Amino acid sequence: MSNTSQEQQARPLSRGKAGILLFVFLAVAVGIAIAGILPRLRDRKELRQQTSELAAPTVLVAAPQLGAPSEEVVLPGNIFAYVDSPIYARTSGYLRKWYFDIGAHVRKGQLLAEIESPEVDQQLAQARADLLTAEANAKYAQMTASRYQDLVKSNAVSRQDTENFTTQAAATNTQVKSALANVQRLEQLVSFEKIYAPFDGVVTARGVDIGQLIDAGANKELFHLSDEHILRVYVNVPQLYSLACKPGVTADLTFVEYPGRTFQGRIVRTAKAIDPTSRTLLVEVDVDNRSGDLVPGAYAQVHFKLQSPVRSLIVPVPALLFRSEGLRVAIVQDNKARLVPITIGRDDGRVVEVTAGLHPGDQVIQDPPDSIVDGEPVRIVQPGQQQKSGGE
Repeated sequence: MSNTSQEQQARPLSRGKAGILLFVFLAVAVGIAIAGILPRLRDRKELRQQTSELAAPTVLVAAPQLGAPSEEVVLPGNIFAYVDSPIYARTSGYLRKWYFDIGAHVRKGQLLAEIESPEVDQQLAQARADLLTAEANAKYAQMTASRYQDLVKSNAVSRQDTENFTTQAAATNTQVKSALANVQRLEQLVSFEKIYAPFDGVVTARGVDIGQLIDAGANKELFHLSDEHILRVYVNVPQLYSLACKPGVTADLTFVEYPGRTFQGRIVRTAKAIDPTSRTLLVEVDVDNRSGDLVPGAYAQVHFKLQSPVRSLIVPVPALLFRSEGLRVAIVQDNKARLVPITIGRDDGRVVEVTAGLHPGDQVIQDPPDSIVDGEPVRIVQPGQQQKSGGE
């Protein structure tokens, strides 16, 4: 009996111990699991964060530079004489003599050449004889008409005869005027046998020689004369600078044949119309050439000092992004890239002028990756940091 009761008392005790041991075991297991999982979760979160940070592109930023209120624009120009005229013959004949060759400086009214035209000379002599005949006939008709007008008063002649002689006198006067006009025309043709300089200038071409047949008209150019004391320089200015190119703006001219030397000119007039083909404005710059150093037909580099109507911002060319929706520049706001549309002005291949879209305080990404998108996180580094990172 006693042994049986003792065994019955021991059983409940062993079950309670087993439950306690099981609970302790589970608690220990849960603690071990928690102690192992939490660090892993924390490490995974940190890894994810580090991965995101490392995935963000590293960029250099800089504020755009302010453009100068005035700038120098260099454009090619073509030089022409202030007055440039080909000289043709007004009468036909043979060239008897010429007096000036190419490069000669002549004054207005100087004799350049003489044409021998005997046919015109004989026509003039005939016309003068016809004029004398017409004047004699007119004088006789006028005397007869006067005599009849006196006789008709005494009824010595008929009124009809008097009117006939009066009409004849008037007709002969008209013949005199016609003959005189013919004489004057031929005198002009004879005067054209002598070729005179129409203005002060330089003979730039001579197209005839002694004994050569000359035909009146524009078939054969005798001489070419240029007035070079002032030269006209024509420049095609792009539409962007057309508003700043006004009469009075100064311009400096440089030539390859005069290294280190400049010639000053001034805008005197513009076409006041944009060429629809080239989108340029034709501008005339006049240059004083009394020294004779410059010649027409030369090529020049024209340096304009233009006042910019809009204060522009300067950014380097590598900062530009060419996208299908248009030209963009990437700036950084709140550590994120923002792609902003811009309008550019002058582009010299190294930097560009931004006339719209940017502000002076914007942080422009200097060399953005092509894959950058709007709103993408970026990491800003300084130039020294980037070099150090690259060296490591």
